Amino acid sequence: MAEVETHEGGCLCGAVRFEITGHLRDVTYCHCGQCRKTTGHYFAATACENDELEFVADGGLKWFRASDTASRGFCDQCGSTLFWKPDEGTYTAILAGSLDLPTGLKATSHIFVKDKADYYEITDGLPQFEGDN
Repeated sequence: MAEVETHEGGCLCGAVRFEITGHLRDVTYCHCGQCRKTTGHYFAATACENDELEFVADGGLKWFRASDTASRGFCDQCGSTLFWKPDEGTYTAILAGSLDLPTGLKATSHIFVKDKADYYEITDGLPQFEGDN
């Protein structure tokens, strides 16, 4: 019987804590304008299936409409940006930096590079996509 992956994470202050029981997608860097404005840079995210994400503490968790097609989750106590969740779909994107170490994840690609900020270059050799690939 295969061992089930488990990962834990949360916000800076601990008001939001979560556990993932299942596989996490490797990290994708999103350079779209919305992610840049929300996080202050680009968005480094993994993802899991919705039914594999459980909130251990969610007293500070707030969701806001990020667009006509998705919501973003954050902590209303410390301001940590934590999640991006599409209305259609079975997954939730999780900011990789919110996971407790070690994650065992690796970065795999950059998306929406046509929208990246002008103050940096992408030089890590990972695949780059103008849109969401």
